[in-house]
Amino acid sequence: MIKKIALLISVLTAFACLCLTPAGAKEVYINGIDFGFPPFGYVDKSGNPAGFDVECVNWIAKEMGFEVKHQPMDWDGIIPALNAKKIDFIASGMSATESREKIVNFTMAYYEVSQVLVVLKDRTEDLNTLLTTGKKIGSQRGTTSTKRLKDLLATEKYKFEIVEYDSTDLSIEDLKIGRIDGSAMDSSIAYELNKDGAYKTAGAFDVPTEKYGYAVRKGDDKLLNLLNQGLKKLMADPQWQVLKDKYDIH
Repeated sequence: MIKKIALLISVLTAFACLCLTPAGAKEVYINGIDFGFPPFGYVDKSGNPAGFDVECVNWIAKEMGFEVKHQPMDWDGIIPALNAKKIDFIASGMSATESREKIVNFTMAYYEVSQVLVVLKDRTEDLNTLLTTGKKIGSQRGTTSTKRLKDLLATEKYKFEIVEYDSTDLSIEDLKIGRIDGSAMDSSIAYELNKDGAYKTAGAFDVPTEKYGYAVRKGDDKLLNLLNQGLKKLMADPQWQVLKDKYDIH
């Protein structure tokens, strides 16, 4: 009798849980973004997630019938967070590099960048001089730029000091007050920075251009296909150019 009562309680509990779940409820996915990577992903002055990728994903979510939440986090821990299922995907100006493709899957490409070094506008040295005369070069942890700097430093030709930061924004703050001599970053961020006339690009690193894509966990084919379909629809829609113009993505 006790077993029958326990079974009845279990069935009623399961039924109650089903009743509490709204019929046709939308799937909710969490997008991990960099907290300081304008114009693609960042936290605005009001503390809200913002940027080109944030708005693109919002459009895709509405079009493809799911809900999305944007979670700002440190960039060097964002892929571990994805694979630990703390977030569901990454849409925040991430380069689909060969090393990353070994541990995550990427959607179709939607943007292409190169790696450059940004300095204050009054600096006269070129890229080679800055990297061979013991200067301090800043870069964000976990980025392609930092990897490239470390690769160069491993050769005898180059002599400089790498200063790593949690975000590109923080490296620029130190560049502004002279704590570092240059900051390595994607050309997309450099373009944004150079608009105000306080900075300039000293040169581009001799590496192939890279493509941005959205990252998902290995094996998550459902979400990968959903994001690919959404990206294709967005890039074929007039809203794509509207967002590119809004964030001056060229």
